[in-house]
Parts: sequence; structure tokens; C-alpha cells
Amino acid sequence: MRGFGSDNHSGVHPEILQALSGANIDHAPSYGTDPLTEKCQEMFKTFFGKTCEAYFVFNGTASNVLSLKAMMKSHESCLVSDISHMNLDECGAPEFFAGKLIPVKSVEGKLTLPELEKHLIRLGDQHYTQPRVVSLTQPTEVGTLYSLEEIKTISTWAKKHNLLVHMDGARFTNAVYKLNCSMQAMTTDLGIDVLSFGGTKNGLMFGEAVVILNPALGKDFKYIRKQAAQLPSKTRFIAAQFLAFFSNELYLKIAKHSCDMAQYFFETLSGKLKINYPVQSNALFAVIPQPLVKKLKQKYFFYVWNETIFECRLMTSWDTQKSDIEGFCQALDEIL
Repeated sequence: MRGFGSDNHSGVHPEILQALSGANIDHAPSYGTDPLTEKCQEMFKTFFGKTCEAYFVFNGTASNVLSLKAMMKSHESCLVSDISHMNLDECGAPEFFAGKLIPVKSVEGKLTLPELEKHLIRLGDQHYTQPRVVSLTQPTEVGTLYSLEEIKTISTWAKKHNLLVHMDGARFTNAVYKLNCSMQAMTTDLGIDVLSFGGTKNGLMFGEAVVILNPALGKDFKYIRKQAAQLPSKTRFIAAQFLAFFSNELYLKIAKHSCDMAQYFFETLSGKLKINYPVQSNALFAVIPQPLVKKLKQKYFFYVWNETIFECRLMTSWDTQKSDIEGFCQALDEIL
């Protein structure tokens, strides 16, 4: 069954699958000492700057929580959007590995300075966890984007208050495409300290990268990763995927297709359903009346995101076709 449940539901991009097969020849050293991993490290430096270091992990939760582990102590806290994936969908892993999360009221998924400021009132209070990190999700959990200026504003504010800045970039390259900027321009140049770089939602079979942009935070990360059981033995099979992802701008082609399909979906649904947020990446949040949800799900899978208003999340991916969208809209027309 085709559907719009998640970009995690799609398969592996053929070029990435081919790269995996190509890496499955002969023997190679393990634990990141192989030629493909070394080559991929250099590739990351071309995108983020010569001082960055990339560490591969298996999944997005690991990339987020181990990033925080490197950035904060157990008595410190991280300011996050109240609706962020890190706050709602990681089973307390950030608190287990790193420190407390402080949910901050967001606007369309984005943090704002007035709300962030409220959480600095008790700095120095021994009864209160001390804010140390601000985490931005780009794109946000509802598919909206921070502009470069918004990121810069929050980053500048954070540095003023001796806070570090983390970016959860599970769909990072979609933001790069939509904002028409370089990876470095959205991160290193704006003062981002650590980036969780997503792969799995963007056509990879598995694998994410923790990209440490602030060299002062990288000293102990190899030990943090090992303790968390996230050091891949056959690292070359993650590196091979990222090398293919970066080669010939495949990452941009995937992002363009995913985001363009979401825009087409929005245009095709226009006038049929209420869309709750601006469509700025590869996600739509449509209000679908409860009686229609069950009927539509018989043909196309998707998630009800907010059951109080039956707000449904519709995700596009690298393999979404116009025919998928047109079929969904036709099925909707038949039951409206």
C-alpha cells in the first residue's frame, strides 16, 4: 500500500542502494577506519567547514541525545519547542542520557525570543536545572522553516547568555533546498554548535550523522558514542550511503522532489480540506473529518496527528508520485 504516513515509510533510493552494493566488495577495516568513512569525513568538511567532525550513528534519537550529551551536564537543561520530536517522541531518552528538557511554547513549531527569555529567570538557582542548550528543529515538527535571520537571532541571543545551540536536522536538506542556501550558511556561519544530520528520512536505508561544528565539543564524543552502543562496526556501509547522497547533488534532487510533491499536494487539496500550517517542506497538516479518515485509510495510510481536531499529517518523500496524490484526492472527492 502506498501512503503518506512518513518519509520513513519509503524505500531506499536506487543510487544509495547501488552505493551499498558497491561497498559490499572485498574487506575493509572496521569502526570507522576504512577508506570510505575517511573520504566521507572530508566530504562533510567541504559542506560545513574544515573544523567540523562527523560521527555516524544508527538512528535519529541517538543523533539527538548524544549531541546533547556532548553539550551539557546532568544538572543542565535544554530549551526545546513544546511540540518538537525530541520533547514528545523520544521516550525520555534525552533525560536518560543527557539532562532535562524544558519545553518552550512555540509558534508554528518555532521558538521565539520572548518565550525563551522566560526560562532564564532562575539562572544560578541551585533548585533549578541550569539552561545550557537551545535546540532548533529545522524543518520543524509541523514542516515550517526558520529563516536564516531567525536562526541567527536565536543563536546570537544564546551566545549572549552562554548557551550552546543544537539543530535537529532530521530533514535538514529539505530546508537547504527550500531556503536556497548552503549547508554551512545555515549552520556553521550562524553559530550552530552541533547538528543532527538526518539520512533515513531522506532516502538512506539507515544511518544519521552527528556533525560537531564547535571543535571544543568534540573531544570526548567518540567515547560517548561507544558507551551508547552507537559505534557501527561496518561503518563503511553508512559512509557509502552519505557519499552517494552528497555526490552529484543527489541530496538536493531528493529534497526538491519531496518538497515539490508536498506543494503539489497542497495545491491539489486546495478548497477541499483545511491546511493548518504553511507548507514549507515535505509535510502537510490537514483537518480531515473523522468519518472520512477511516475510509481514506483503506487506500492510503497516514497518521492522525491531533485527535481532538482530527488534524492529519501527510508526508511526501523521494518516491512520492503525482499519481499517489491524485489518487488520494480522487478518493477524497468520492466520499465528500
